Parts: sequence; structure tokens; C-alpha cells
Amino acid sequence: MASPGELAAMRRAVELSLNGAYTTPPNPDVGCVILDATGATVGEGWHEHAGGPHAEVNALAQAGERARGGTAVVTLEPCDHTGRTGPCTHALLEAGIARVVVAVADPNPVAAGGAATLRAHGVDVEAGVLEDEASTANARWLTPFRTHRPFVVWKFAATLDGRSAAADGSSRWITGPEARADVHRLRAAVDTVVAGSGTVLADDPQLTARLDPSDAGPADAGPAGERPQPLRVVVDSRGRTPATARVHDDQAATWIATAAEVGATPDGRVDLAKLLNALYEQGRRYVLLEGGPTLAGAFWQAGLVDRVVGYVAPALLGAGPAALHDAGVGTIADTIRLDVTDVRTVGPDLRITATPRERPQDHRKA
Repeated sequence: MASPGELAAMRRAVELSLNGAYTTPPNPDVGCVILDATGATVGEGWHEHAGGPHAEVNALAQAGERARGGTAVVTLEPCDHTGRTGPCTHALLEAGIARVVVAVADPNPVAAGGAATLRAHGVDVEAGVLEDEASTANARWLTPFRTHRPFVVWKFAATLDGRSAAADGSSRWITGPEARADVHRLRAAVDTVVAGSGTVLADDPQLTARLDPSDAGPADAGPAGERPQPLRVVVDSRGRTPATARVHDDQAATWIATAAEVGATPDGRVDLAKLLNALYEQGRRYVLLEGGPTLAGAFWQAGLVDRVVGYVAPALLGAGPAALHDAGVGTIADTIRLDVTDVRTVGPDLRITATPRERPQDHRKA
């Protein structure tokens, strides 16, 4: 059974894991704390960027010789394979770690088996410690393994009174430049951006990640260390996207997903569950939903939103479209409740991150 000190270390490891939210995809968000033989913290680390050292390696580097005979507390089972880095199990064994406390077993068959390897070498391993907390923190990576569809983040920008545009339809710019730059960092972290044909027709967005050079991480090397552009998906039930739309430029790949190609719901719209399944089969694991309020409502009705990132400007419009249209809520009892996981200022604006309190499918229409 985990000691109070190990439980505290696991909570710290979960906190550390969140530091790589924008830079670790497509890899998991992992945190690690090293305790010496007396139970004192001697090393901390997290997986900082895809292709770089894993959390255990970073924490061991900080601990040095003080790790020998100690305990590694890690949010995800240490990997047991060689990818772009070596197995974390080997690093732990070489460091002389005597005990490993794990929150979540690795569901990836390629990397799993670390706990068994450590036990085979005489290391005491305890698993399932604060599993729920660690799973929530790493939901972006775990969800595709468990649901066979990508993890979906709905991003929106609105005024304090919930308006996504003015009464005349104008929406540039509700939020400030700092929030818009933050959105580009979020786009750079995902592998797919989804918008609706209505948004394309109204705003003609490019839907690419345009980063300041200082924000371009070392992951998935491209020119100057830039991350690859996400796939642009336009949900276009009737094939209305014009050939002149900016999503057809050569800056990123684009898929115009029609109902005829993907599959249709009874009302003739693109079947969003089938769309996500198709993206999963293409190897896509992380979707940013940037469509307008109608498409966002359809995703909520289908129970397909895993996280919300809302940028709220300290401004009022008093009229104009809301950020979210029909989400399948007909009465207050059906309200989709969220747990706020992070609130911070981004320039003059507020960024709120939240997750559905109940499983989204509980709110589907009968």
C-alpha cells in the first residue's frame, strides 16, 4: 500500500505531467517524482516534448546517485521498448531504484510490460495509485486507446455574455492577440482540426498553426524544429465548400468530409461518430473542434466532446449568436455540467479549461 509520502509524490507527479500539454503530443503526458531511501524528494521530471527524454529519465537525472535504493513515483507505467528513446525500465534499473509506484497501466501494446520487467528484476512495483486523478490528467492520450476514436477538444471564443459574434455577424477580434497566439499553440499540439462548412463559408479560415519561432518545439522535426501542420477537416454534409476556400491551399492537408463519403445521420448530416472512427483508422488521435456553434452542438449531442477550452473576453455584446447552439439540453435537469480544471489569464482574456462531469453520452437525445 502506498505510503502518505508516496501519495503526496503521486499528486505532485500528476501536477508535473500537465506541463507538457502543448508539447508532448502525440506522446502521453507523464510526470515522475524520485524519492530517496528515506522518502525525501530528490528528483522531479515530466515528459517535456515528443521525441525527448521521458519523465523518469528527467527525474533520475535530477536525482543522480540519491536515487539508488529509492522509489520512483510515476503517473504512467514505465515503457519497456525502444522508440526514439530507450526503455525507461532500463533507466530505472541502472539507477538502482528499489520500488516503483505507478498510477496507470500502459494500454499501448507496443510499450506495455514495464511493470512485469521491473518485478522480474527484483523491483517492488505497486500499480493503481491515484489512478483516476492520473487518468484525468492524461485523458488526451488514454481516450483513443479506450474508445477507438480521437480525443476531442472543443475550443471557442466568446464575450462575457456568451456571444461568439456581433449581431451583424462580425467576430474579428473578440479576444486579444495573446489569446489568439495561445490558440495557435493549441492547434500545433493536435493532429487534426475540425470545422464546419458554415464556418468556412462565413469566415474563410486557414485553420493552420502559425507559431512564433520561439514557440516551435523540437518535436517531430520539420524545418527549424517546427511541428507538422494538423489535418484540416471540413464537415460538409452537402459539399458546399468552394474550391477557392483557403483550406484548399498548400499549407496543410485537407479533407472535405461529406455525408456521402463518411455516412449520414437520419437528417442527412455527416455522422460525427463515423467521422471520428474514420480519423482514428487514419492514425489521428487528437482533434481540435473549431467549428461554429451548430457543429459544436452536434458534437455535444453525439457525446463526442472530451474537453472544453474557452477563451472569454471581458466584453459585452448583448446580441448576436451564442457560442453554442442546440446541444440536446431541453430542461435544466439535462444541463451538461463541467469540472473546471484550469483557469488563467491570457493577456486581457480568460482561458477556462473544463471536462464533462458526467460521460457526454448521458446527454444524448433519446
